[in-house]
Amino acid sequence: MDINCTEKELFILKKIAHSAEELGMDTYLIGGFVRDKILKRPTKDADIVCVGDAIHLAKSVAKRFMPEPKVSFFKTFGTAHIRLQKHKLSESSKALPSGKDSEGAFDIEFVGARKESYKYHSRNPAVKPGSLEDDQNRRDFTINALAISLNKNDYGKLLDPFNGVKDIGKKIIRTPLDPLQTFSDDPLRMMRAVRFSSQLNFKIEEKTWQAIKDNAYRITIVSQERITDELNKIIASPKPSVGFDLL
Repeated sequence: MDINCTEKELFILKKIAHSAEELGMDTYLIGGFVRDKILKRPTKDADIVCVGDAIHLAKSVAKRFMPEPKVSFFKTFGTAHIRLQKHKLSESSKALPSGKDSEGAFDIEFVGARKESYKYHSRNPAVKPGSLEDDQNRRDFTINALAISLNKNDYGKLLDPFNGVKDIGKKIIRTPLDPLQTFSDDPLRMMRAVRFSSQLNFKIEEKTWQAIKDNAYRITIVSQERITDELNKIIASPKPSVGFDLL
């Protein structure tokens, strides 16, 4: 494994990997969990992307825990979620090691790899199935496009097509693709850039920042609820002044 995980996390990831192998489905750990592990930040949830039916994978994974957790799914979007509590992190023949490592809940989101396309007046994309590469391309920032393989042939390998690890080392926020298009497609990403800058004490890369300024007027297509959610996360960050200075 190219990142350091706790015993609890490895226990969970192995179960996901076993289900994915049984289903013949390429599957990856992606996004914030990978980023935060590299930053040595605490983790309490994980995003899983698979090349196939994410709901099917989630149901298969749930069956590997006792008692079986509920699978919440959204058929329209092809996504699913399970929450693992302390008492669910054991098998009849093998219990998870006790102690702080087994405390609290762990949330897992499952999504099928996909391509997205946007209409100018909406941030809700048209979605169709895609590859891991397609899914990494649609991510908001390079630091969130990092993936770890859960596949048998290269289990634990870090997949970093946009040099996200280097950007973490440089403490910069940068989009994987053209920032003008990235923010025009989904203007909420501009708020997310500011929020990550505030949470992580990272600097927004120059071209990315210019694209935010050029697309600032597009924030009007984002709902007030989503904007407020990002503002609340900025307020809760270690240095909210960083975010509000950028705003």
